[in-house]
Amino acid sequence: MLKIRLRRTGAKKQPRYRVVVAESSAPRDGAFVEILGWYNPQADPAQVVVNTEKAARWIERGARPSDRVAYLLKRAGLGQPVEAAPAAAEPEAKPAGRKRATKAAPTAPTEAATGTSTGRKRATRKTTEPAASEAPESEGSAGATPA
Repeated sequence: MLKIRLRRTGAKKQPRYRVVVAESSAPRDGAFVEILGWYNPQADPAQVVVNTEKAARWIERGARPSDRVAYLLKRAGLGQPVEAAPAAAEPEAKPAGRKRATKAAPTAPTEAATGTSTGRKRATRKTTEPAASEAPESEGSAGATPA
């Protein structure tokens, strides 16, 4: 399904957006079909430039604008965008808010309290120093037997 949505451009903390037609499964800044315009939310007032003829043509073909793009298209002069009728087989909408999980009392004591391990091991560094029982060999006698 095609969507008309925003694609983020611009620098860090200085967002600019392009209004694009993209496949709904494509990532936000991924592949797109066509650029319809741009949006600068940091200007005072916010700047919106959209080719309304192209947008109207894509909406007629079945592309659905996102909520923000529908608002921007209305502001740019397209009027109330005509949306394609939603498919009857769409899943039910999720509830508006998430419920917070309640904190439960801990059921098992922590590792520090019991002194036992939970099965996970930490990576340890191996030292490269020779053991105390091993005597370092001199340079000239490496692998040679005394005569």
